[in-house]
Amino acid sequence: MRTICFYFQIHQPFRLKRYRFFDIGMDHYYYDDYANEEIIRRIAERCYLPANQTILQMIKETEGKFKVAFSISGIALEQLELYAPEVIDSFKELAQTGCVEFLAETFAHSLSSLEEDSDEFELQVKMHANKIQSLFGYKPTTFRNTELIYSDDIGRRVANMGFKGMITEGAKHVLGWKSPNYVYCCASNPRLKLLLKNYKLSDDITFRFSDWSWDQFPLTADKLINWISACPKEEDVFNLFMNYETFGELQSKETGIFEFLKAIPRMAEKADINFETPANLFSKKKPIDRIDVPYTISWADEERDTSAWLGNELQRSAFNILYSIREKVRLCTDRKILQDWYYLQTSDHFYYMSTKHFSDGAVHNHFSPYETPFEAFTNYMNVLSDFKIRVREKFPEGVDVEELNSLMKTIDAQGKIIAQLEQEKNDTTSTPSEAKAKRGKVECKAQKVTKEKKSTAKKEKSVTSSTKSKKSIA
Repeated sequence: MRTICFYFQIHQPFRLKRYRFFDIGMDHYYYDDYANEEIIRRIAERCYLPANQTILQMIKETEGKFKVAFSISGIALEQLELYAPEVIDSFKELAQTGCVEFLAETFAHSLSSLEEDSDEFELQVKMHANKIQSLFGYKPTTFRNTELIYSDDIGRRVANMGFKGMITEGAKHVLGWKSPNYVYCCASNPRLKLLLKNYKLSDDITFRFSDWSWDQFPLTADKLINWISACPKEEDVFNLFMNYETFGELQSKETGIFEFLKAIPRMAEKADINFETPANLFSKKKPIDRIDVPYTISWADEERDTSAWLGNELQRSAFNILYSIREKVRLCTDRKILQDWYYLQTSDHFYYMSTKHFSDGAVHNHFSPYETPFEAFTNYMNVLSDFKIRVREKFPEGVDVEELNSLMKTIDAQGKIIAQLEQEKNDTTSTPSEAKAKRGKVECKAQKVTKEKKSTAKKEKSVTSSTKSKKSIA
């Protein structure tokens, strides 16, 4: 039996306000709250709420036979919690049906997977998985990277994190003569199964559904199912991966996009086609072959590479400067700095800087709030300059990162010991003799911690004085 796997991506960045050179060092708030709220509310009303209601109705009408998967970035979840909490509630209702899978991705919808000598990628994936579990009570077992970015090395890292499968782009230059309509596996770790996007069918819905100039217009549910049925019998998995905003935002409700979606299960049933989530497919089907991807691929543009985000000097410069301060940011405990760190990593900021032209450029311009890529770059770099100043104030330039990291770990360990001592001290369940013995241990540990604190303070003073002397010599 053939299977359709629907996966929908949901993401919206925290857009930056116009931040000028003279704001650097003066204004530490970077976001356009009005635009962010207006956009997320508009999309919630046009897309998220009606689409969720439609899918819930489809699940009920098919008695659980219709299944879908969602990947919602951590940045989008935070905006929904702020501006449209009813959308979160509607996703919780979908989660309770048991017919919806939530995928893991990077929390910040970032390009951190392209940073090879860093654990930023792994930290963000864990952070996002925890967020999904806390909201929907579901522990993700399938991974979807930002912008469907994938390579053999990224696959290895994802497998090492314990994921059973991953979804990515069915790029033509990678597949060659192969079809995307099968389950494959990662070349560097065959335990990681892969689902590849059928970009032709997916893009027919996302971009060409209401295009009157398209030679296949109009696209109907029975036409889509007929195309799937006409494929070779051996091809049994059809992965329709798309932006969730296709329904109601990119394709308005007046185009009939919701009616099209509702009709798909009925037409599929006639053709003996069912629906599955990625996790179900990975548990039921064996991979037919491995896919070798030595160079990074993505969903974007004709090249299906990362040039949409890192294809010019502006983008690479901004990316390198941002991640050059990663180690110091990670040592910081300031919640506002950490929050800005995530928001500034969002891939959209680099996408706006793209200088691509012609058809690809039109797509880039459609999503950008800036008039030119150079304006996007200037605005972002002004914000990043202020952010660097704030980080530098916490950790001066002359401070050795490794030594500072060691000190921070010592302080953190001391904090845990103190918390443990307080707990033991307040324990009222012990007998008098046990309590006396515990007090003795507490006093002994307390003396040890006091000595360590003095030693740590001396080291911190030494690091600070060393930094000052370096500056005076300079």
